[in-house]
Amino acid sequence: MSIRAAKNEDLERMVDLVSRLKRLNGEFDPLLTPVDDLENEVTKYLQGMMKDSNSVVLVLEDGGKVQGVLTAKLVDRCFYKPRLVGQIADVYLMPEYRRRSMGYKLIAEAEKLLKSRGAEMIFAEFPAKNVIAEGFYRKMGFREITEIFAKETQ
Repeated sequence: MSIRAAKNEDLERMVDLVSRLKRLNGEFDPLLTPVDDLENEVTKYLQGMMKDSNSVVLVLEDGGKVQGVLTAKLVDRCFYKPRLVGQIADVYLMPEYRRRSMGYKLIAEAEKLLKSRGAEMIFAEFPAKNVIAEGFYRKMGFREITEIFAKETQ
């Protein structure tokens, strides 16, 4: 098993994994319901991330097959210190690779890469009702610093 930077030939599998994540997010809240052309949007998103020098796209590979993916990017928080931070946007592992420290290893590698690019802090975003993700991040020393509230327009 290895963690490495994503390659173009990983795209199809990464699209599948990130699409699974977005569908899972939709189960937590109807305001996270994925768009109808999800795979197309995920493809464009990942292609853009892979070309962006401020982004990190990592995969967990086992036996020549991608079994996990992580996306992150540098963000300038222009009003706060530290200004430059790493935002973990997506983490998805196939179920059989969970609870084996693989998620921790993906995040540790992303943290190392983001720090080497100037990030002084990392944060993660996930659905508010995802208590598994909350426990996962808390176990690694993360804590909440903001809340996002949403309301559909009338």
